[in-house]
Amino acid sequence: MPGLPGGRGVKGLAAAGLAVALAAAGVGTGLVPRAAAITPPVAFTADDLPTWQTNGVVWALAEAGGTVFVGGTFSTVRPPAGAAGSEQSAVNFVALDAATGAPTSCKLSFTVPSGTATVRALTLSPDKSTLYAGGYFGAVNGLPVNSMAAIDVATCTPKPGFRPSFPATVRAVAATADTLWVGGDFPTVAGQPRQRFASIDAATGALKPFTADADEPGRAIELTPDGRNAILGGDFFRVNGADSHALAVVDAVTGAVVKNYPLGFIQSQSVVKDLTSDATGFFTANEGTGGFDGRIALNLSDFNQRWRDTCLGATQAVLDYQGVLYSASHAHDCSSVGEYPDGQRHHLLAQPVTGTGKLGWAPDTNDGIGEGIGPRVMTVAPKGGVQYLWVGGEYTTVNGKAQQGLTRFASANDTGAPTTPVASASAVRPDAVQVRWRTSLDLDDSRLTYRIYRNGGASPVRTMTADSLFFLRPQASWTDTAVTAGQTYTYRVTATDAAGNTSALSATASVTVPTSVQSYPDRVRSDGARLYWRYDDTVQPYAADSSVSGDTSGVFLNNPALRQGPGAITGASTAVGFDGAIQQVYSDRRETVTGPYSLETWFRTNTVRGGKLLGFGNNQARNSGSYDKHIYMTNDGRIVFGIYNGATRTITTPDALNDNKWHHVVAAQGPGGMVLYVDGQNKGTLPHTTNQNIAGYWHVGGDNLNNWPNRPTSNYFAGQIDETAVYPSVLTAAQVQNHFTLAKAPSDSVATVQASEDTYVNSAAPGTVFGSSGSLAVGGGLYQAYLRFGLPAAPAGTVLKSAVLRVKTNTLGGAGTADTVSVVPVTGAWTEAGTTYTSRPALGGPALGSVSGVPDGSAVASIPLDTAAVAGVLGSSYAVALTGSGSDALWLWAREAGANEGTPELVLTFGP
Repeated sequence: MPGLPGGRGVKGLAAAGLAVALAAAGVGTGLVPRAAAITPPVAFTADDLPTWQTNGVVWALAEAGGTVFVGGTFSTVRPPAGAAGSEQSAVNFVALDAATGAPTSCKLSFTVPSGTATVRALTLSPDKSTLYAGGYFGAVNGLPVNSMAAIDVATCTPKPGFRPSFPATVRAVAATADTLWVGGDFPTVAGQPRQRFASIDAATGALKPFTADADEPGRAIELTPDGRNAILGGDFFRVNGADSHALAVVDAVTGAVVKNYPLGFIQSQSVVKDLTSDATGFFTANEGTGGFDGRIALNLSDFNQRWRDTCLGATQAVLDYQGVLYSASHAHDCSSVGEYPDGQRHHLLAQPVTGTGKLGWAPDTNDGIGEGIGPRVMTVAPKGGVQYLWVGGEYTTVNGKAQQGLTRFASANDTGAPTTPVASASAVRPDAVQVRWRTSLDLDDSRLTYRIYRNGGASPVRTMTADSLFFLRPQASWTDTAVTAGQTYTYRVTATDAAGNTSALSATASVTVPTSVQSYPDRVRSDGARLYWRYDDTVQPYAADSSVSGDTSGVFLNNPALRQGPGAITGASTAVGFDGAIQQVYSDRRETVTGPYSLETWFRTNTVRGGKLLGFGNNQARNSGSYDKHIYMTNDGRIVFGIYNGATRTITTPDALNDNKWHHVVAAQGPGGMVLYVDGQNKGTLPHTTNQNIAGYWHVGGDNLNNWPNRPTSNYFAGQIDETAVYPSVLTAAQVQNHFTLAKAPSDSVATVQASEDTYVNSAAPGTVFGSSGSLAVGGGLYQAYLRFGLPAAPAGTVLKSAVLRVKTNTLGGAGTADTVSVVPVTGAWTEAGTTYTSRPALGGPALGSVSGVPDGSAVASIPLDTAAVAGVLGSSYAVALTGSGSDALWLWAREAGANEGTPELVLTFGP
């Protein structure tokens, strides 16, 4: 029942009545505050709490008075890793404190003379004074029983007057004040025919007239809130002779079928493992090898389906709590509901009771022992104003840490910070920088706040929110327009959840703003690319999207080689290298291509094994099962553009292109059919306007090519790829030719030159050499600093367009200055190892540049220098001095500093 679950497969009318009573009294779970950092409507953090653990499988959970009762197949319990305490005997049962996770004084042993005893179901009476246990056992603390027992909660002793007789395993129990409904494997009860379901007296265990005979085991029972009907789940195909597979609704008194679900509503190989309900509906947990493995929501008004979640992954338990359906499974493929493809297993999920879309809650376990299912049962236990979600099963890890059989999550005190963003920055015009990052992962927060810091500043220049889920982490981006051409900027990003848990700063992303428009990338963007991977990334696994919308980033798989040069176009841009065996890039946003499109990329190779350059498929890290809209290379080096519209349709170049030179390829399909261009030239057309209608992901460097014409030896491409773009339109022949031409157009290039020597002098210590210091001091009436750079000559056909000196304040308090700092040429001789204040060099003039004030806090100062003056000394060793105008000293990192991020450097931009 909503808000007051009393155990899995064991809730009923009385629990609903108690929930209403608590609500009327103004107390209960609805008034317990949701965890501060959780994105509504999720009610629990994903941070697992220290909990005693079992040495076997947990099958059943129930709660009363702040104690959680645990049943299963185990013999001992032990403390969580690193906690005090020692292993204790616990024969298929243990009682734990809901708030601490530690054992209580309640000790019960469930045993059987031969075979393996197990506890499979636990539930509480409506007043929570009696615990009912079902399973396969012959005694409780030595008292003979027959697979079912009643326990007095106050004394933790079995009740001798409760003596039902079940000859086989009991798997489910639901309770009201006077009646129990029981499901399991049994053919009889107390010698009377009752096949798999029965009803007994709650006090004595005497059999009641209720008859709902099923032909296969019963696994779950849920009472409707009005108490009139019982919902049955299990393996069965018939109930009281009616065609009803795995699910049925029967009269709670007689057992007569009220609603049957003929075979086909649920597939024959699928069974119902658990049931839960709220005020308007009920929900199933289905397991079916090769069949339906998900969850069904049905109305209580007419018992008809509301929605169906067809994720694959053996759902074992469902729990409805405050409008959210929590589920335990090993869901590995949710592509059928528009989410993630077959791959990694996810064991704990949450979704609204109104639909199939997953929410931002995804702690995880492993599959564990036994059948390798993972979690199998859930319940909620309140104590001390906090709600605890308990999860039992056969797993042996939780959130990547060793923990067996039991774990729990609280409704308060979220402590887990989001993952650190992976950021990069790009500029293709002189007036803007695109800062972008892959959204962070937070297992209980889907909406995070991001702060962007520029040039080491202490305050963010931009704060924004973005949404992400464990399977959907789109790129977020911000355009910084407060930039100056020729200057270099650095950016770092943090992610924060609603509780204030903040990630570490991202690695520094650095970019030099061009002094003129970069022709090729600017044209790709303005021609409407909605995916544009330039492969200038410096770290994996994130491939940045440089399109204007900037939300379809990629994921590098198996470490392809970054920063391969020279790239396909002029300038400093680089390519990515693939090994032809296991490496690729795939997009992390699922989409459907429903209209015209163009695919564009550059490649260079000498492979004789072929491989896929670019294409669309329905999986990510695994081989796709459906795939087309792709460009691939044959073993002899020819390029193929192919689609599938009931048959494979391909255009193939006549010439080999595996000559180790850069080539440009564009493939497009639209109302006019298919067309393939190579190096700006049309290589063929076909009239086909349709393709395979699948949802999927873009792949670069590899994916499935089974059954395609002239299939190469390898699905994976060996070589370099650069400047990949996907457009939601058909590029014209003129646009294709223009792209090919612009790739070789003159472009700005940037040279970053680090200081080869640096030192400072101090008038208060005139004979001291500071050349080995990790810091430089300027101004304050005491200090001058000197820097020497080995300047390169201008590349052929270019001139110097800008020169910027970049320095960074160190971490000393007050390291910045309010004074003006000037850069002047040095005319005298000096050395890092020998210069003192007394032997300081002569300075020239005029000043090359200046900056008015530099802030504290590892701030980066970019000082534009006189371009003509610097151009006149290119190709030589050049020294400058930093001088201050007043009494406020500036302290900077020197080249000797441990963190090279702060090394003084000269940024030179060359262009036509």
